[in-house]
Amino acid sequence: MTAISADVVVLDIEGTTSAAGFILGDLYDYARPRLDALLTRDDDTVRAARADAIAETGLDADATDVEVADALRELMASDVKSTPLKTLQGILWAEGFAAGEIHSQFFEDVPPRLRAWREAGVRLAVYSSGSVASQVPWFRHAPQGDLTPLVEDFFDTVSAGPKKESGSYDRIAAALGVAPGRALFLTDHPDEVAAALAAGWQVVALDRAGEPWHGAEFTAPSVASFDEIELSR
Repeated sequence: MTAISADVVVLDIEGTTSAAGFILGDLYDYARPRLDALLTRDDDTVRAARADAIAETGLDADATDVEVADALRELMASDVKSTPLKTLQGILWAEGFAAGEIHSQFFEDVPPRLRAWREAGVRLAVYSSGSVASQVPWFRHAPQGDLTPLVEDFFDTVSAGPKKESGSYDRIAAALGVAPGRALFLTDHPDEVAAALAAGWQVVALDRAGEPWHGAEFTAPSVASFDEIELSR
């Protein structure tokens, strides 16, 4: 059991609250064939993400929608944390959740602990490389019930910055109005552990069996389940 005193818990998603394989499987499979049609929409967010994707992938400015979609699918195949890709995925996933065509997934230990922590007065927030537009429906459509009432705020790489840079955690702490030493970050990625620690945060690493970073060397205490975290204010 790892004992922590904190005012705010900030949650990573992939590999921490939810299985990476589910996201890289079901959700990616849903988005891949829908990218082409999405890119044709007369929508400011889509147009901006399309332009950013062209710049990021090195395509010609006059690249076709099919060429842009293929480049985005290549990023997906390598699980590149691309901001324009995450923006477009978030649009598709939000629509898929709303239509009941896709559903989210949480480890069984997560929802009960989130509810218990919130009832104890601990504030909760989310910080993921996935866009806020995809994070919110992910928590809203949890099999265990709507979890969004538990979460005070959501952050992504657009609103906070890259997850492997300490400055991103400074921005989140400022936005939440919490001292870094009273914030706890839960993540499964060693580089994110290091970045949050460098910002003065408390960190607990999730070392879940079967997840991509299982067995990694973490520079913070590690647990296999939220049930192993004894949290107080």
